[in-house]
Amino acid sequence: MMARAALLPVALLLCLALAGNADARRKSGGGFYELKNKNGDFSIKVTNQGAAIVSAIVPDGKGNLADIVLGYDTVAEYASGSASFGATVGRVANRIANAQFVLDGKTYHLIPNDGNNTLHGGPRNFGKVIWTVKEHVHDGDSPYITFYYHSFDGEQGFPGDLDVYVKYQLSRPYDLSIRMNATARNKATPVNLANHVYWNLAGHGSGNVLKHKLQVLASKYTPVDGSMIPTGQVVPVSGTNYDFRKPTTVGTHLEIFRVGGNGYDINYAVNGKQNAMRKVARVQEPKSGRAFELWANQPGVQFYTAGGLANEKGKDGKVYRQYGALCLETQAYPDAVNHPEFPSSIVRPGHVYKHDMVFRFSSQASYYDA
Repeated sequence: MMARAALLPVALLLCLALAGNADARRKSGGGFYELKNKNGDFSIKVTNQGAAIVSAIVPDGKGNLADIVLGYDTVAEYASGSASFGATVGRVANRIANAQFVLDGKTYHLIPNDGNNTLHGGPRNFGKVIWTVKEHVHDGDSPYITFYYHSFDGEQGFPGDLDVYVKYQLSRPYDLSIRMNATARNKATPVNLANHVYWNLAGHGSGNVLKHKLQVLASKYTPVDGSMIPTGQVVPVSGTNYDFRKPTTVGTHLEIFRVGGNGYDINYAVNGKQNAMRKVARVQEPKSGRAFELWANQPGVQFYTAGGLANEKGKDGKVYRQYGALCLETQAYPDAVNHPEFPSSIVRPGHVYKHDMVFRFSSQASYYDA
């Protein structure tokens, strides 16, 4: 009995040590984490591989639950996949022309990964790295998880050390908030983080999103050249196929999808005061009634209809095809670092970049019901 009693503390210490090692592995390696509301009818899963949203379970107008986010089954697929499903992309989301920019008189050369341009921060952008899990509260009134990543001076060609945090949180009945902040430690640097979640409100893998209804609260957009680089103009949407100021079916302008076959991939200049939270867009899938409003504090939003998807193997055996989702990525204007006429994306040493957004989900019988 005495020998067995003496072993108990050792066994307990061993269990604690193993638990500590498991926790360390959990924080340093890739894994999946869940947040769930108290009613159990609204939840998301995320991964610290790319600080990405993996799934979002949301009820429809009859209370039926469905996962409305495109994604993969394994962490390895998030590391190797080309679609940036749900990822936090950066240091600079979207495109930088000719993979270079000049800042404070110095030219910085980046790594091109989109023709001659840099897309989403380069081939090893923030969506391709492991983030540290700092906090995780699984359920309760406001479950949340916070990821952290340190981007070193010179990473993918960008100047200066950068400390980055991303927090996902559920609140109210069906609100998902995403808060991103980044502190420049020792050099001025461009920062433009974006969340690259692919939405299909009928359910992931259910078909295309051309019947979704969309409203974008933006009276202007930034035209691009043949390499998808902004021309520097900010022009009215009125009279163009980019006018979604009133709720409009995504596939209304079929020529956008038939000529060239790539759909929408364009940045809008969001109405209202910059750096202030304001409504950016609203989306609804008519059959299910699922909808969300997007609120954010960034000057722009990229509307993308997943024209680049081509038989991508996703979760649960689903195959995702062209136009199988839409993205609404709040952001700075693309290539802002090369366009002084655009709102600045430069963060100075000691200053903090803040990017907040909220997805407010609901389900109504009609798009026009509030």
